[in-house]
Amino acid sequence: MNPVTNIVVIFTLTYLGIAMGRVPGLKLNRVGIVLLGAIGMMIFGGVTADRAVSFVNWPTICLLFGFFVISAQLRLSGFYNLVAEGISARLGHPARFLLVLMVVTGGLSSVLNHDIVCYVFTPIVGVALLRKQLNPVPFLVALAIASNIGAAATLIGNPQDMMIGQVAQLSFGRYLLWSSVPVLFAMGCAYGLIWTLSKNNLSLATTPAAEQAGPTYLYNRTHTIKGVVILAVVVGLFFSGLPKEIIALAAAAIHLASPKFRTEQLLGLVDWPILVLFMALFIVTGAFQTTGCGEQAVQWLAHAGFNLNTPFNLTLTTAALSNLINNSPTVMLLLKVVNLNHPVTAYILALANSFGGSLIIIGSVSNIIVVQQARDLGVKISFWDFARLGLPVTLSALAGLLAWAALLG
Repeated sequence: MNPVTNIVVIFTLTYLGIAMGRVPGLKLNRVGIVLLGAIGMMIFGGVTADRAVSFVNWPTICLLFGFFVISAQLRLSGFYNLVAEGISARLGHPARFLLVLMVVTGGLSSVLNHDIVCYVFTPIVGVALLRKQLNPVPFLVALAIASNIGAAATLIGNPQDMMIGQVAQLSFGRYLLWSSVPVLFAMGCAYGLIWTLSKNNLSLATTPAAEQAGPTYLYNRTHTIKGVVILAVVVGLFFSGLPKEIIALAAAAIHLASPKFRTEQLLGLVDWPILVLFMALFIVTGAFQTTGCGEQAVQWLAHAGFNLNTPFNLTLTTAALSNLINNSPTVMLLLKVVNLNHPVTAYILALANSFGGSLIIIGSVSNIIVVQQARDLGVKISFWDFARLGLPVTLSALAGLLAWAALLG
């Protein structure tokens, strides 16, 4: 086979592996599958090392790394544990607790890594709910959904939106203004629907034995204030014309030069698999783009009456693919084929992948984190438990997004 055919075959197999989540007989996860795809492109696709490096969007990788370090410093300072315990103290009024949980989770997810928010909050909130004899399932599903919706509010809430902002060169402030209405609408719908569908099923007959709240970091007031102030400065500087990745790296450098936390502590909390996943995806999709097959497929769809660049079709495609192959690979793929000349196309892509990720468990990494953390507590969140809440919330959020896009023309 010639290199073009090899590239198309490797690309297809890689995305098929992502959709399956595993390879029979092997211990590979999605990160390993994509990494093998990138290696395959270099061995069989004729992609040289220099070419592979050129495919990677390094500003996105640097921005991600910077925020991982910022988030790690806040985690080590006890900030996340403090907030989670503060939320858990409001369990006396379940409706109010659900509202506080979703608002705080969504707010933090808009400026910090929403996967880390879910990772830290789930065990603390879950244990508090179990001790109160409340069914933790609807609250933990709400936690995951709120993190997905909140992450869509800014271009730094999740890795795929960071990538969209960097590749499409979006204005941080303009995106925030455009996204605020559909995000607030989606959060309001999520709260109303989850409470309505769950309020009659809050009692818990038996309490699972597991009561481990996960790793706890002692609260350090000085370094928490330091982390929050630096985060606020970083977000403020994003409204300027300075390169976002340089701002994030500068903040990371300040934290790495810490008198309190060792370098290995901070770097140990960096999500290295996500960075590897994105770099490998850049290589796989970059090699595929050189074949021209992606553009040909889009043109064929347009001739068949399906214009991928219209708001409805892009929203539908993004949400569907996010739940088939996860939202990060979806965004990486669509960035190579949609027309980013109009900022609204990029806005819809950013919001639709985040909203669509709330549909079922595999739609977003944060969902998977919540389900796995809950399992460690002895709490089972089934596919149906998640979907019965995620489906109406996702449909409402996507409908609000489409209505907002139509209203603004």
